Amino acid sequence: MFELIKAGGWLMLPIILCSVLATAIIIERLWSLRRERVAPRNLLPQVWKWYKDGQLNNAKLKELRRQSPLGEIMAAGLANARHGREIMKESIGEAASKVIHDLERYLNALGTVAAVAPLLGLLGTVIGMIDVFTVIMLEGSGNAGVLAGGISKALITTAAGLSVAIPAVIFHRFLVRRVDELVVMMEQDATRLVEVVQGERKVDFSEGASA
Repeated sequence: MFELIKAGGWLMLPIILCSVLATAIIIERLWSLRRERVAPRNLLPQVWKWYKDGQLNNAKLKELRRQSPLGEIMAAGLANARHGREIMKESIGEAASKVIHDLERYLNALGTVAAVAPLLGLLGTVIGMIDVFTVIMLEGSGNAGVLAGGISKALITTAAGLSVAIPAVIFHRFLVRRVDELVVMMEQDATRLVEVVQGERKVDFSEGASA
């Protein structure tokens, strides 16, 4: 492995750094975007119980904000519930914008790695081919083995770049999709909360978690 890295030249270093960065982002986002961390299934029933029992004081709202991103959204709405439906929805929308921004953290960086890694690999190959043709120009093409070895080394960076880019693209698409799914879940729960708090929907969540 070390020989391959050495043969690929100095451009292998940024490709390896891209690999490390992509791996770190993927692991961190897979952990952070778990359903139970972002939008717990039992949160809406719990909040509804607090509301019905008159337990939603400032301490409960602070606790709710700390629990999860969905809790942060619900707390923003509940803090302004007394001002009417529209104000409550606006408060939820503002909090949701921040939460969504946090959920999408590092995804642009992962997408950039997926785009840049193969370009670095291609650049390494182009530089390698230039070196090969320079040797041909200076020494002729009599030694086919030397030329084949030079071309093989030139292609190493392309292979390395693609090896980084392919999983980065796959996980980027997966994580973007995951964020979209979580946003829909949070939107549904927030909407149901607004409707029941404002008396537009008669539903008892105490016997089951939100879907």
